[in-house]
Amino acid sequence: MNNVYINNVQKYMPNEPVFNDDIEDYLGCIGGKKSKARKIVLRSNGIKRRFYVLEKGTQKALYSNARLTANAIRKLEDDNFKLDDLECLSCGTTSPDQLMPNHALMVHGELKLDEIEVLSAAGICLSGVNALKYVYYAVKCGEIKSGVSTGSETASAILSAKNFEEESKNLQDLEQNPQVAFEKDFLRWMLSDGAGAMLLQDKPNEHKDSLKIEWIDALSYAGEMPVCMYSGGEVDKNSFSGWRNYTQDQVMEKSLLSVSQDVKLLNENIVEYTVVKPLRKILKKRDIKVEDVDYFLPHYSSEFFKDKLYAGLKEVGFEIPFEKWFTNLTQFGNTGSASIYIILEELFNSGKLKKGEKLLCYVPESGRFSTAFMLLEVV
Repeated sequence: MNNVYINNVQKYMPNEPVFNDDIEDYLGCIGGKKSKARKIVLRSNGIKRRFYVLEKGTQKALYSNARLTANAIRKLEDDNFKLDDLECLSCGTTSPDQLMPNHALMVHGELKLDEIEVLSAAGICLSGVNALKYVYYAVKCGEIKSGVSTGSETASAILSAKNFEEESKNLQDLEQNPQVAFEKDFLRWMLSDGAGAMLLQDKPNEHKDSLKIEWIDALSYAGEMPVCMYSGGEVDKNSFSGWRNYTQDQVMEKSLLSVSQDVKLLNENIVEYTVVKPLRKILKKRDIKVEDVDYFLPHYSSEFFKDKLYAGLKEVGFEIPFEKWFTNLTQFGNTGSASIYIILEELFNSGKLKKGEKLLCYVPESGRFSTAFMLLEVV
């Protein structure tokens, strides 16, 4: 089996940064009213700025997800790698531009490359890691020498107020149904746009650092947990019904294509099912000690979960001190499947890394509770 190296990481953020007071200038106001949840959620999540594909004041998307992703991939080109040499493209996203063709094919089309292997990983935050793991396996087993994986999101196009117009008409006052209103409004202040890309190869860089992938472990708990974060359907009495079971009018009236989150279910289970249970299993499988970790790169959606995550690590005897944590949530927002790429891009290109240091990455997903941990070594 080949060793596999991340030899480049790049990101592409759309337009200018959007600060907290300006969010509704981009997303719009549902029912023409300012959100009462906005300040509460923003105060809790700690995000100071984020990026949107939307044009200020018009809610018009200036980038498609495919274009955003392609722009990140183009930045991988340098003296040692050209896109014409690419053998495999694997793309993960929560928010593709269309139901079909798949997202990765649309990215391939944007890049206008010759025939290559293409895979699209569906899902939420974990889709970017699953896309990465496919390329990792392909290089590791010797099928290819190089491949690119991506994570990307254009959540703002889903969170735009125009997508809630029909529902807001039927709720004379959104406060009449506060639970439904909050589950949808909550995510409007949590999610951001951006794209990241990684170049994986079977040999490390000659003249700069590379990250050797030691292992990637991903685990799902959907067999025992209900749906928590969703789009394209509705949870009703603990059962899930997809949008195809509704009329076109109902899809619009219920804004079924928006993104919803069961916040109570999230808060009660996210640490147990994305940290405690999986990490106990992984620690039995992998020869890793807490003192081996030089950097901990956690993807979490909100600063609200930072102390809870720490408590979860402590519970399993893997207490990583905060001085080893590296995240850029407050400056780039929660970009879902792209988050770990955007976090890793900043650290990889910072000049701070030293040979032999080890990076532990953590990516949870609340869709139906799944998680991934990944260990990298600087070479």
